[in-house]
Amino acid sequence: MPIRVLLADDHALVRQGLKALLEREGLQVAGEASDGQEAIRDVERLQPDVAVMDISMPGFNGLNAARELTRSFPKVKTILLTQHDEDQYVSEALDAGVKGYVLKSQAASDLLQAIQQVSQGHVYLSPGVSRAVMETCRSKAEKSATQLTLRERQVLQLIAEGKSTKDVASLLGISVKTAESHRTRLMQKLDIHETASLVRYAVRQGIVQP
Repeated sequence: MPIRVLLADDHALVRQGLKALLEREGLQVAGEASDGQEAIRDVERLQPDVAVMDISMPGFNGLNAARELTRSFPKVKTILLTQHDEDQYVSEALDAGVKGYVLKSQAASDLLQAIQQVSQGHVYLSPGVSRAVMETCRSKAEKSATQLTLRERQVLQLIAEGKSTKDVASLLGISVKTAESHRTRLMQKLDIHETASLVRYAVRQGIVQP
């Protein structure tokens, strides 16, 4: 049985290229998603072996999606594709339960190796991310980030992307009052009390790109 893979990236051309690469190597692309929320729905519906996701997707990024997949579908192995090799990104990924962290600057063979490794129960990091960084990041993931609930992290991303409270409520299918409550709680937890500082925090944590 070939390894069944779900691809999630907000760029259709990227998904097409990845699909062609994987299918050429005998892997089965079970489905494609354009954002984190769609990826979660597709994982529930399709039950792939591996989910390969871009870390930077609008609305619900790969890190947030990985957290939800780890919680709800622990048998599905998650691999993040990214251009970032900075400590905070690796730290957030490992904290989210990601099993593979692949740099886009590496060869295509790197992704293929990652899929093979994680499907066998191993953790795979691109050669550009050292093992020392992995061990360090495991032990020092920033506490304030892990204190946020998944919903609060999602609200944080949307706020950092410039969405109003009304927009957040509409996108998440919740009331404006509930959205405002999430916003208030996450600001209290982070001890951040203005939107500009909240955006800077989200950038530092790799939740959005500058």
